[in-house]
Amino acid sequence: MNLVQYSDSLLSVVPPLLAVVLAITTRRVLLSLGLGIVAGAILLNDYSPLAALQYIINKVVGLVWADGAVNSGNVNMIIFMLLLGGLISLMTATGATKAFAEWGVRRCKDRRSANMLTGLMVFAFFIDDFFHSLSVGPICRPVTDRFNISRAKLAYLLDSTAAPVCVITPISSWGAYIIAILSGILVTNHITDISAISLFVQMIPMNLYAVFTLLMVIVVIFFQLNIGPMRQHEAWAEEGKLWDESKGHPKGLEITTESEGQGTMIDMVLPILTLTVSSVIFMIISGAEVLSAKGEAFSLIASLEHTDLGASLVNASLCSLAVSILLALRLKLPRKTWLTAAPQGVQAMIPAIIILLFAWTIGTVVSDMSTGQYLASLTKGGFPTELLPALVFILSCAMSFATGTSWGTFGIMLPLAGDMAVASDAHLLMPMLSAVLAGSVFGDHSSPISSTSILSATGAGSHHMDHVMTQLPYAITVAFGALLGYLAMGILSSTIAGIAVSSVWFLACCTIHLRRHKKQLQAVTA
Repeated sequence: MNLVQYSDSLLSVVPPLLAVVLAITTRRVLLSLGLGIVAGAILLNDYSPLAALQYIINKVVGLVWADGAVNSGNVNMIIFMLLLGGLISLMTATGATKAFAEWGVRRCKDRRSANMLTGLMVFAFFIDDFFHSLSVGPICRPVTDRFNISRAKLAYLLDSTAAPVCVITPISSWGAYIIAILSGILVTNHITDISAISLFVQMIPMNLYAVFTLLMVIVVIFFQLNIGPMRQHEAWAEEGKLWDESKGHPKGLEITTESEGQGTMIDMVLPILTLTVSSVIFMIISGAEVLSAKGEAFSLIASLEHTDLGASLVNASLCSLAVSILLALRLKLPRKTWLTAAPQGVQAMIPAIIILLFAWTIGTVVSDMSTGQYLASLTKGGFPTELLPALVFILSCAMSFATGTSWGTFGIMLPLAGDMAVASDAHLLMPMLSAVLAGSVFGDHSSPISSTSILSATGAGSHHMDHVMTQLPYAITVAFGALLGYLAMGILSSTIAGIAVSSVWFLACCTIHLRRHKKQLQAVTA
């Protein structure tokens, strides 16, 4: 199929821009993604309706079957989601989630400690952002519900701890992927005085968006800071309305199986521990098999670079489900519970999977439209060297926001930023690469078509666009501070100066918002 090329045309941004604008204005995600897909298909096929229809069919089929074989990456992720739904449903039926909620209520004295529990869970689920959002959300939701914390706030805590932690953690799916790209950049530019893993570690404090997003989460938890639309959602939650009820019940991972078992904390902790530990083990094993097939020596980082994430998560979820079933057998659950638990868990995942399929489809359309290449070409305008870190940050934000993928942005912008730094000023290599990582995570946080946003809302049981709109003010606040920091890094040639400038902005914004929040509380109590 011959497609029209748009790599040098402004039209390349039309499909993602249309989907984003419609999602924000109409709040109907499937309709918005669908129209974006149709618009891209028509443009790519020279305005031929029949060719566009055939193109869309091919892309949809390609999500599960491509090049004469199963598209294992997508299929495994769908299977993982379904298995995770079944696991959570079973733990609900056994009473495990109820036991965890009761434990959480006993340990958490107020809303602050309930939010803190959710935030700390990232240290047990740091392997992957999908894994974190879909696991922590259903586990912590009974606790946050007990303390009348809005689903939008829960989704924010999930999303704002998942990707920012993964992107600065070497032993994660994100870290392994980034290190693999960095290794290629070093080889291409003949840089031999530093390794890829060392480069990654040194870049961590320069990833201003990720670092300050995590600091913002801490401020939000300890000072109950609610900015923009989040203020209204938290006010509703205090009245017992955990989501915007005018929009109906959110299509998140909601499982209504009644707890008929007398499950304890062990019925929650052991399956989840199995899920986390076995995920790491299977990731290392699958990567080691690839290294062995290539005749390369084993190393932890190298195995993570070559791991099959989807298959590892499926195998880990099967192990966890087996452990949960064995624990449930001792509780002697009624046959009706066994027959209804799994179907309800699978059914709860269907809405998220449908949205994810639409997001994947528009992702392939955006790729064919060469939106990323067009945005990357904007760097060829002869900008002053001092502004390059800020420039690649802005472009990475735009690219990730428009395409809905941070990993795709990494693949395009990291090599480009590396080449630009080596050609202009080698001292800017780490700031520019860090700016790409930071901008990519911001766009991924903010875009309505981002799979991370979709699954964070699903895990929290929040309306998708409510999550996007309530997270946006926090993300924009941190992103602008990061932009100032990258400007300082480029102009003053100092990493410390960049961190200091971002810190001043962050402290000033938090102070202003906290004072405003205090005045509003005083007005309410008066």
